[in-house]
Formats: sequence, structure tokens, C-alpha cells
Amino acid sequence: MARTSPTEFIQQVQQETRKVTWPSWKETRMTTLMVFVMVVLVSVFLSVADWVIGTAMKAILGGGA
Repeated sequence: MARTSPTEFIQQVQQETRKVTWPSWKETRMTTLMVFVMVVLVSVFLSVADWVIGTAMKAILGGGA
């Protein structure tokens, strides 16, 4: 593997950065909102699943209180 000089490396990084397609602010906001919604949905689902499994285990094993 050939070694690259720091100057050449910086030039290559700049070239690659120009190729990047950056999202618009609207796309960024929408994606962020979707992430938050999915986090809430998954946390609610896991909470309900935990409660159901815990209740079933207490019923099966006879754990009162």
C-alpha cells in the first residue's frame, strides 16, 4: 500500500466531500421526526411486552404481591 502525503490526502478528502449529496433541512427534520416516533413506538411496545411477560410469569410461578 502506497503512502500518501498529507497534502495529497487533504486534496483527496476535499474531492470526496464534493461528491457527497447532503440532505436538505426538510429531509433532516423529517428523518429526525421519524426516528423519534419509532423510538416512542418501540419503547411502548417493549414496555407492554415486558408487562405481559412479567404478569404471565408471576401467574405461572405463583409470585404474589
